[in-house]
Amino acid sequence: MKLRISHKTTYSYDAPVVYGLQKVRLTPVSDHQQTVLDWHIAIEGGTQEFEFEDQYGNRCVLVQAHDGASEISLTVSGNVQTHKTDGVYGKIYGVIPLWHFRQDTTRTNAGPRVTRLSKRITNPAGDLAELHALCADIRNEVPYTQAVTDVTTTAEEALTRGGGVCQDHAQIFIAALRHAGMASRYVSGYLMMDDRVDQDATHAWAEAHIEGFGWVGFDVSNGISPDERYVKLAVGRDSIDAAPVSGIRMGNAQESMSVTLQVQQ
Repeated sequence: MKLRISHKTTYSYDAPVVYGLQKVRLTPVSDHQQTVLDWHIAIEGGTQEFEFEDQYGNRCVLVQAHDGASEISLTVSGNVQTHKTDGVYGKIYGVIPLWHFRQDTTRTNAGPRVTRLSKRITNPAGDLAELHALCADIRNEVPYTQAVTDVTTTAEEALTRGGGVCQDHAQIFIAALRHAGMASRYVSGYLMMDDRVDQDATHAWAEAHIEGFGWVGFDVSNGISPDERYVKLAVGRDSIDAAPVSGIRMGNAQESMSVTLQVQQ
């Protein structure tokens, strides 16, 4: 499936920015699940300083804000050909060992609610039926609801609040698997919705390492494994490692963000 993507993120400030540096993970990489046909990045209010591959294999671009900027816009666009894999990424490993993806992070620490969910997993080698059942349990306990959580919410906090979005669903799934002894990782990317072209934001799902299969994807929010409608951007231990944009700035300016995103055939 050939997908056309156009994604613009604009950061506005109520006072000039003294210094700002953003790490942008919005460049997909070609592999057996997807082939990047063309991809472009345009920056207004800042300058691309450096491009590199991080420890997880994500393509990263460092963008520095112009001195005194009051607005920065990042626009990425391009075409990606996706391939049918039934959600199986496979036994593909980089420099990061599997035990690294069994480690807890601040956002995936297991509290009592995550611990209870993790009991669904009885086979630490990975069982597809158990993993899909865990996805259903998470959706039942944390229905998809906006404005209940934010980008800093942990897995345990989302369970406590009883609502969340795809980021929360993925991190709860990851936290439960790690508590059960399984390696798992967070994925950020794009999803073409069947009923619309305009999207509110990027998407997030998870991958679990299953003996005999390698990495297998699970979109908890939609109750499926990723198919040809998905484009992977970045992976990591949690939403911090794979955030589409993260960074620092100096000064007292307050920030607001707006997003326009289209994913279509």
